[in-house]
Amino acid sequence: MAARMKERYLNDITPALMQKFNYTTVMQVPKVDKVVINMGMGEAVQNSKVLDTAVAELQLIAGQKPVITRAKKSIAGFKLREGMPIGVKVTLRGERMYHFLDKLFNVTLPRVRDFRGISNKAFDGRGNYTLGLKDQLIFPEIEYDKVDKARGMDIVIVTTAKTDEESRELLTQLGMPFVK
Repeated sequence: MAARMKERYLNDITPALMQKFNYTTVMQVPKVDKVVINMGMGEAVQNSKVLDTAVAELQLIAGQKPVITRAKKSIAGFKLREGMPIGVKVTLRGERMYHFLDKLFNVTLPRVRDFRGISNKAFDGRGNYTLGLKDQLIFPEIEYDKVDKARGMDIVIVTTAKTDEESRELLTQLGMPFVK
């Protein structure tokens, strides 16, 4: 599955992008560098057991063990101290990244209720795309009965593209379902 996406990138997408943006070498063609999945959980301040379930769910989704993120500074209003665990994240590269993207584009996103496509305005100006999901139930690995609370997550797709237009074209060619 992931090998098919990478093969398509090399054989079909690279020549199309070279022609569209007038690149002189194959090395100029943008590619997906990494995918970062982040679940920030403010309720972990009161209940640290929440992190254990989040780690287990993110590990099922990504196929890789996530790391626990900690607070960088103390914020009294949130009862937060520096160094307290407040979230989990995982960085995917290589084969696992392509496998996750293939699953995200073709299986997971179409399971979202009233899905018409994802926004094409969530680029950061440097060719990276951020996608926010409201709950983890849209992933096929998560069993509905075992979920205690719906937790959202951010998925950041980091590309080597210099502009948003190049990145948008790359992700469209890979199969990302943008709004028409």
